[in-house]
Amino acid sequence: MVWLLLLLFIPAPALAQKKPGPQRWPIERLTVEGLKNYSLQQTLAATGLKTGQLAGQPDFEAARDRLLATGVFETVGYKFAPATGSNGYEASFQVLEVEPVYPVRFESLHAPDAEVQAFLRQKDPFFGPKIPATEAFLKRHAAAIEEYLASKGHTEKIAGKVVADSPEQFAIVFRPATGAPKVAEVKFRGNEVVPSTVLLNSFAGVAYGTIYSEAAFRQMLDASVRPIYEARGRIRLAFPAIQTEKAKGVDGLVVTVTVDEGASYDLGEVRLEGESPVPAKELLKAGGFKSGDMANFDDIAAGLDRMKKRLRREGYTKVSFHVDRHPDDKKKTVDLALKPELGPQYLFGKLTVEGLDILSEPSVRKLWTLKEGNPFNADYPDYFLEQIRTQGLFDGLGKTRSSLKVDEQNRIVDVTLTFVASTGSDEASPASLRRRRP
Repeated sequence: MVWLLLLLFIPAPALAQKKPGPQRWPIERLTVEGLKNYSLQQTLAATGLKTGQLAGQPDFEAARDRLLATGVFETVGYKFAPATGSNGYEASFQVLEVEPVYPVRFESLHAPDAEVQAFLRQKDPFFGPKIPATEAFLKRHAAAIEEYLASKGHTEKIAGKVVADSPEQFAIVFRPATGAPKVAEVKFRGNEVVPSTVLLNSFAGVAYGTIYSEAAFRQMLDASVRPIYEARGRIRLAFPAIQTEKAKGVDGLVVTVTVDEGASYDLGEVRLEGESPVPAKELLKAGGFKSGDMANFDDIAAGLDRMKKRLRREGYTKVSFHVDRHPDDKKKTVDLALKPELGPQYLFGKLTVEGLDILSEPSVRKLWTLKEGNPFNADYPDYFLEQIRTQGLFDGLGKTRSSLKVDEQNRIVDVTLTFVASTGSDEASPASLRRRRP
């Protein structure tokens, strides 16, 4: 009972347990794990933490939330522990970046691109040549661009969107949200070798009515206008300036393209690189390239097609060529290095003949020279049918056709030749034909 009496005389505050305050210690070291596209300095600046400051768990949680809010990280974790030999923390963040990131550009803004970029870098340490396409990131930077334009007296809404410059190339474009401008008219200036009418005839139908972006517009120029000049040896063609202005009387843009035609180049040495089942001398002879003549890349493309045809006779039905150009700007010549990309080799399997009677079919098989197990010549079936027609081997011969059955796993090609009488329709059963008597 004595201890109970003693408790009665102990003041109540002395009995209450005092709650510990938040544990905050100096940050001795900060690191970030998992960075690929961004630097340590960029990421630490976004955390709001600095070495030497007092911090505890609530401070690290707030820093994690700030990193997630940037829109450049999928996940963010953190850990901290007492630093060895001191009274401070060693802390690290573990991040997983948003991927992919895309190149960024600006269109139809009332300010130079360089000024807008400088402002965004000042506002956000994560802004750079490539950025993620997260909603948070795009909205924040669109708002920053609006802020900058407003400071210059231009009030308009800005939107950032991912656009396809080509089937395999994407970019993020910041432009006015009122709608992307379309091409209403195209003008060329600086061109002398090729008249503007020729350029417009090849290009206007491609460009008119399309949504304007400089990157896409330059791709259209490369696809439609550049071949016209390269057929004239003008391999140094350039478009140094592209200017836009609002069209009068219609909704759209007038796009003016400055053309630097460059000098005309002659074809220099053409050589074959890499492995080829056909001797280089024979293959280049098939190409028929004329060194010393003007470098006409239409003719060069036709020569490459002849080389492909020769290699297809060896069973390389998917062959292509990689072409490296080596221009000599002093001599005004261009050498070509051609490297065949052969792909798999296919062999001939079996021949099926449809539409002939039991007397005529053996005659066709006897004329067929492609042997089972030999390299498959992809051009041979149609060539064979054309020879039969040209030589007039059958009476009443209508349409003929060849079809292929390809075994990709074993690289075997079976061929079916179908013969149809001239009185039959394409949909009818193959008619029976007889070989013409000599």
